[in-house]
Amino acid sequence: MITPRRILAALLAAVAATSLATAPASAHERGVRPLPQAHSHNDYEHTRPLQDALDQGFTSVEADIFLVDGQLLVAHDLADTRPDRTLESLYLEPLRRRVLANHGVGVYRQRAGFQLLIDVKGDANSTYAALEKRLYDPRYSFLFSLYAFGHVQKRAVTAVISGGRPKDVMLGQQVRLAFYDGRIKDVNDLNIGSDPRVAPLVSDSWTGLFTWTGTGPFPAAERAKLHDIVKRAHAAGQRVRFWATPDAAGPAREALWNELVAAGVDHLNTDDLPGLANFLRSR
Repeated sequence: MITPRRILAALLAAVAATSLATAPASAHERGVRPLPQAHSHNDYEHTRPLQDALDQGFTSVEADIFLVDGQLLVAHDLADTRPDRTLESLYLEPLRRRVLANHGVGVYRQRAGFQLLIDVKGDANSTYAALEKRLYDPRYSFLFSLYAFGHVQKRAVTAVISGGRPKDVMLGQQVRLAFYDGRIKDVNDLNIGSDPRVAPLVSDSWTGLFTWTGTGPFPAAERAKLHDIVKRAHAAGQRVRFWATPDAAGPAREALWNELVAAGVDHLNTDDLPGLANFLRSR
């Protein structure tokens, strides 16, 4: 069990860690402009997990985790897990190095929020408990935004839990270093959806809510529905993301991305990192 005393000790030790002497960021890192709407879906499937997204300026990445023999392994399916591909090695340690190299400013040299979306696979409670131990490790805890007794302290990285989310456990915590990925239907839930201190993000399947996939005109009723979803979420202080959006390069994807941007959707979901980066920068 993670006690308040242990939490305080970990956070104090982590703050001290930010004063360590570090190497300056590379010229390339200094030159990348962060893209606030860019989300790397299934980021771990890229040649260089995390780094490929950072090279393109992405400010949100997604990692699926399985608890296997006490280790948090990153993969889309349990059969694909490998003992060398841990959450620490692929994400926590590289993020730590980046933030320290930037003297605590953030993942990028410019101040920009960064989201680590962690999709929990398997048993929610045991996996989340193991995840908490990693987040509270003094080596990493200084990285993560903190919820404490109804208040949020923003830090370089905000960890958001998706997939198997232990709702009751997270709602019952007075102190935590992770947040809840809500669903569109949760926006009217006073316990979750309308409280950005609990769920700063709401996500849902595009094809579960809309029939239009970018070909032909966007039905007026569906456009109005999209704008209403974003308006209600933003009024509650939450960001919006859709998964299962068309992701094959071409006019349909660009048309859909244009509608998402016009509606104010906060995170555009893609596996095509250069494609989305070029689209956002061209605007």
